[in-house]
Amino acid sequence: MNVDEVSALAARVRQEIGKAIIGQTETVDLLLTALFARGHVLLEGAPGTAKTFLAQCLARTLTLDFGRIQFTPDLMPADIIGANLFNFQTSSFSLNPGPVFCELLLADEINRTPPKTQAALLEAMQERQVTIDGKPHRLSERFMVVATQNPLEQQGTYPLPEAQLDRFLFKQTLGYPTRDEERLIVATYGVLSGQTSPADMAVAQVIDAPTLAQANAAVAAVKLGEEVVTYVLDLVRSTRETAELQSGASPRSAAQLALAARARAALDGRDYVIPDDVKALALPVLRHRVILSPAAEIEGRRTDEVIAALVDQATAPR
Repeated sequence: MNVDEVSALAARVRQEIGKAIIGQTETVDLLLTALFARGHVLLEGAPGTAKTFLAQCLARTLTLDFGRIQFTPDLMPADIIGANLFNFQTSSFSLNPGPVFCELLLADEINRTPPKTQAALLEAMQERQVTIDGKPHRLSERFMVVATQNPLEQQGTYPLPEAQLDRFLFKQTLGYPTRDEERLIVATYGVLSGQTSPADMAVAQVIDAPTLAQANAAVAAVKLGEEVVTYVLDLVRSTRETAELQSGASPRSAAQLALAARARAALDGRDYVIPDDVKALALPVLRHRVILSPAAEIEGRRTDEVIAALVDQATAPR
């Protein structure tokens, strides 16, 4: 598979998701970029902005094993990764796998469970394996987490720690639709009764496991020039040098930004990365990996504003 075929494949997925999701084109593109870059995505938005439904629609277009966890305050780590249970018939322990043993995991309202349970996903997201009673168990190489959280709720929520956030390739903030988009949403879904599923909206399956593997291989072959590598480094390192940020982005951020830029180039049908790929992905890659300084918070500065200013100041190669 070449990059032109990857681009055509992405266009088919967009078309299928568009049957059910109105607007959110940027978020759909980020999900596709993460899919082909083998990364994880955190979707943050107010209730009713189609975070969960969007993840379900993406899963529908893939012939991959889909799992879902509804995070709650009483959820335990074993409810995610599973546990060894004693079988009285065989007088031995056997693994009862948890919902993390899938290929696409929807972690719904991930900030509604305590840090101990959130941490159960750390190993799975980083190494694509889980350890139960000291024994490692491999997950699928296609394992991907799409997590959602609501930024408005404070009661009964637990902010994700920095180490957990750093496992996500992207953090995307979903805003409200435009007036025209919302009118179309009301006209489309206001006449339907009950809960609507992607299948009800005729969202078809597009990508199977072999096709996804070929697409990932095509992304891995995308060229990353030395000048673009330098640009990524300069941009990431600038987050550690500004007084407006108390904590800058990690070295993992630079590697993740470069990988995501290669996937974006493939989605555009190019076998090489350009600076615009890096610019377009800087915000979703970095916004959850930096911390505002107290002085910047007092001045009312926002993380996105600081990162956008650093992107503008960075000298892009020609």
